[in-house]
Amino acid sequence: MTVTALRHEQLEAEASLALRQDLAAAFRLCHRFGWSESVGNHFSAAVSANGRQFLLNPRWQHFSTICASDLLLLDADDPDVMSGPNAPDASAWAIHGTMHRMLPEARVILHCHSPYAVALSCLKDPTLLPLDNNTARFFGRIGYDLSFGGIADAEEEGIRLAEMIKGKSALVMGNHGVSIASDTVADAFEDLYFFEKAAQTMVLALSTGKPLAVLSDEIAQATADGWTPYRGMAQKHFDHLKTTLDRDDPSWRD
Repeated sequence: MTVTALRHEQLEAEASLALRQDLAAAFRLCHRFGWSESVGNHFSAAVSANGRQFLLNPRWQHFSTICASDLLLLDADDPDVMSGPNAPDASAWAIHGTMHRMLPEARVILHCHSPYAVALSCLKDPTLLPLDNNTARFFGRIGYDLSFGGIADAEEEGIRLAEMIKGKSALVMGNHGVSIASDTVADAFEDLYFFEKAAQTMVLALSTGKPLAVLSDEIAQATADGWTPYRGMAQKHFDHLKTTLDRDDPSWRD
């Protein structure tokens, strides 16, 4: 093997470890923010260029205990995944496996039942209205799936959800929760963070029973566009959050 090939292999290994560690950090942070739910919910991240090889949390392992080495490396085209001794959760495979197979651009997919996102999803009309900077951040970036049919464990469900989130950053899953798709773990976690804040703002505003001051489409779009130059915030924020994990328990890196 040439020096160049060795260096390439080393860089790939380092990138894989960095991705594993970032995804593990996202699990730990999700729990810290109070968004985890027992041992359910799932985060995944594509490893291969076509998105079909991806990392996923093990079946029923609590978010607060996940380490980089715990993450499963799965192939969306492998028909025997669910028959193996370390098979993932059936719902996770049906949804994340299908999404990564259909949406190679969705490098990271985070799904959880954060309190205010769930409350929003339970409204008859769960549309996130542009009320402030955080709600308008998602203007034009949200897909809505209102066909909840119980816990999903069939590929058809994954196909429908993939079609709903295609070209979007967030998917409000009616009577269920939220899913976020983005390029990096940091960007996905930042959207999850701001989506929960946005949902909280809307639920609290609705709770007053008074009319909402909804921004015009023009102002909402301008506000959403205004977030673009701030994209670097995501990495800075995520890096800071990882230092808080390191102070208390750096085992997520293992």
